[in-house]
Amino acid sequence: MKIKRFCRVFRRRKPGRPARIRTLLRPALLIILAAPWWACPVGLLASLPDWLRDAAHTPLGKYPEDTNAVILLDEQVTTVMDNGEFRTLYRRAYKILRPAGREHGKVVAYLDSETSLNRLRAWGIPASGGVYEVGEKEALETGLFPEALYGDARFKALMIPAADPGNIIGYEYEQRRRPSILQATWWIQEDVPIAKARFQLQLPADWEYETFWRNQPGVNPCQLGQNQWQWELNDVHAVEPETLMPAFRAVAGRMGVTCYPRGGKNQGSWQGIGLWYAQLVADRRQPDAAIRQKVQELTSTATGTMEKIRALAGFVQKEIRYVAIEIGIGGFQPHPATKIFAEHYGDCKDKVTLLSTMLQVAGVKSYYVLVDTDRGVLAPDFPTAQTFNHVILAIQLPPDVHEMSLWSLQSHAQLGQLLFFDPTDVLVPLGWLPASLQAGYGLVVSDQGGELVKLPLLSPALNRLLRSAKVVLGPDGKLYGNVEEIRWGAPADDLRAQLLRANEADRRKVLETFLGQFLTASTLQELEVQNLEKAGQSLVVSYTFTAPSYAKQAGDLLLVRLCVLGHKSEEILEEREKKERRYPVEFSYATTQTDEVEITLPQGYKLDELPPALELKTGPVNYTSKAEAAGNVIRYKRLYQIGEVALSSDLLGEFKKLNRQIATDERSSAVLKRLSP
Repeated sequence: MKIKRFCRVFRRRKPGRPARIRTLLRPALLIILAAPWWACPVGLLASLPDWLRDAAHTPLGKYPEDTNAVILLDEQVTTVMDNGEFRTLYRRAYKILRPAGREHGKVVAYLDSETSLNRLRAWGIPASGGVYEVGEKEALETGLFPEALYGDARFKALMIPAADPGNIIGYEYEQRRRPSILQATWWIQEDVPIAKARFQLQLPADWEYETFWRNQPGVNPCQLGQNQWQWELNDVHAVEPETLMPAFRAVAGRMGVTCYPRGGKNQGSWQGIGLWYAQLVADRRQPDAAIRQKVQELTSTATGTMEKIRALAGFVQKEIRYVAIEIGIGGFQPHPATKIFAEHYGDCKDKVTLLSTMLQVAGVKSYYVLVDTDRGVLAPDFPTAQTFNHVILAIQLPPDVHEMSLWSLQSHAQLGQLLFFDPTDVLVPLGWLPASLQAGYGLVVSDQGGELVKLPLLSPALNRLLRSAKVVLGPDGKLYGNVEEIRWGAPADDLRAQLLRANEADRRKVLETFLGQFLTASTLQELEVQNLEKAGQSLVVSYTFTAPSYAKQAGDLLLVRLCVLGHKSEEILEEREKKERRYPVEFSYATTQTDEVEITLPQGYKLDELPPALELKTGPVNYTSKAEAAGNVIRYKRLYQIGEVALSSDLLGEFKKLNRQIATDERSSAVLKRLSP
């Protein structure tokens, strides 16, 4: 899916497409901004545009000492033409306060065959005097991301001179586009404070508009002229990063505007957006003889409908290579199924289209589901097509399917049992759902339009980590360990992705880094990984290690930390001790994690003291730990469970206390006493 406002999405470090976009875009932009020609001298000019001159005189308010920059003016002027073309002028001025604020000294503008770019200009105003200007001829144009085989999605990047502390910089550019749905979004908040934010709307005569707001109290506009309005906000606070906060775009303030001719049809509803997309894909799922033959080949030995679905889903997920090809409206519209099958590649919407077509041949209905990979960006009260960045499939299960291992299943009043599946994610098998999509919203598209539905949240028992460790403690405090980890669901996906990205030699480094977080000077000895490339099975990791000086001597006592590996405590809220937390806590997924440690004591020592058992609960978070001794063996067991992905704001204080208690428990030690000779 296309990223219309790429410059903002990138700066916020939020993915505009499934996880890979973050890592793919960053190297491309860093290369651009590091190009040596950016350092060429720029001539002095004598004048500034009025808007920037006025912004430069904006008095600064009081900001935290660590504020890197302040946006003096953020202005968006959208003019809608009679033919439905949107002309949007973007203007922004910054005051750079700290060296880290230099990162704002660039402008990145998106364009494609349907989005043209005009009058890209930028200025630098040193505090010492003078004005620098750069324009479109100094900009570098490049592709949006290297993963695309071909496409017209591009951006122009322009480095702004004199982006140093104490200086003011500004830029402006205009985009012209023909949106399929007549909507515009005004993103109100950024990662630095905004002194003045302004949005202007100019409509043709006899046109109307509707607004909807998210994470920001709505304000009334002032009318500037005939069919021309302006919304303005002052002193908008920054979206500051907090531990375990929701995605940036899920908490940032925004206003949506839907425009339409008076008496015409307003598409600004989830149903209207769904109808638009249904028309867009109406002729894409027409099978040919080759597809029919492949379906027959894949399902010929299947004994039931579910076996057929599994065979077809596995083929598209594993055999159709992910490659993005986006031309014009191709950012939303998939290619025909016949083309995707013939070439054996496509992006998310293409893979969904082919699988839907093959299921149709097998007699199974399915529906497109438009999603955003950041939970919370799509919201029931903010109907817009501009935040979709991914497509998955909802498979309508026939009555003869009665499998118990389909966890991403949800009942729909009209469509029956729907199985949500992402054929793009090769690590998540049929019946499961990627963690980033769980408990978020998706727009299910049918011939009747679109319906926003809450996607399933998988049970904590399905996202499981069981770590069993048998360790032997030497009289010198050295620890010899043998560990087995069994992972299901999201914990397996997380580690599996790390290991698959590394070559076989570097996989040891993944575990060595993990051990190094808890064991000083540890040495990883043996490592075995089972089911690494079998996404439908549990991931089993077995390893042995040694750690010198693990136990600490204190006279004739030996202190042994019982929590050998793994942290459950989150160092949350502590970094904002002097500030009130703004955002709720959001977990990546619901999970159940168990640690079982068996510690064999060294000869010449006896157990003197064990830490007390612990049982904690705050909202959806449970934690228990208990240590017992039998002979020369200590058995320590703890359970950590998250039942929901969201923690209500009124529980933040209790959650902070819980984390402190967990952290204390993770540092607690058994006390061994040396026996008399």
